[in-house]
Amino acid sequence: MSRIEELIAHSQGGDAAATEALVEENSGLIWSVARRFLGRGVEADDLYQLGCLGFLKAVEGFDLQYGTQFSTYAVPKIAGEIRRFLRDDGAVKVSRSLKEQSAAIKSARSRLTGALGREPTIQEISRQTGLSPEEIAVAETATAATESIQRETGDEGFTLENILTDTESEERMVEKIALRQAIERLPEREKMVIQLRFFHGLTQQRVAKVMEVSQVQVSRVEKKAIALLREMLE
Repeated sequence: MSRIEELIAHSQGGDAAATEALVEENSGLIWSVARRFLGRGVEADDLYQLGCLGFLKAVEGFDLQYGTQFSTYAVPKIAGEIRRFLRDDGAVKVSRSLKEQSAAIKSARSRLTGALGREPTIQEISRQTGLSPEEIAVAETATAATESIQRETGDEGFTLENILTDTESEERMVEKIALRQAIERLPEREKMVIQLRFFHGLTQQRVAKVMEVSQVQVSRVEKKAIALLREMLE
């Protein structure tokens, strides 16, 4: 097993140090992908951060048993995370073929989960659909659900919109653009937690790993950020 495969295995097992090492050692790869999207109204550092999120998703989803190179699988994941962000602003369109592939992957994943009683591996989905791991990565990332303040987080099941607004009065519903502007005014740490939690759907535990802090610290920062947003949006 190569060093990168060993690091991936440790990272998938919850080793934060291995995750950090993977990001550091592959920063050149992440930057090489992020640079392709310069000139589209997004700062280079922001593109890199988005690329890091895509890279971490690739680490989580990579099947060590498949035999394909990790970089081959990671590149479309990195690019896909950036494209998804740009697509939210209408800059990137998703082709019909990618949508069809995504539907086939979703259907295969559902069937295999029912048959196996667990989440299927990329290799198993590949066999079922006839798509390569790289094609699966591209299709899944490109057609991922558009991020929204109305999206429920996976662990708590609430939305950012709900906790920032008075549910008894529709007039106080926060517009997405106004909320984004308020988030941009947050201190850097608070802004990152809000973006990772509510716009990228990461759990507090996963955010803690990315930021290399404890889950308790993430919870405190999140509560502080939400309080600040409430003040700015009043």
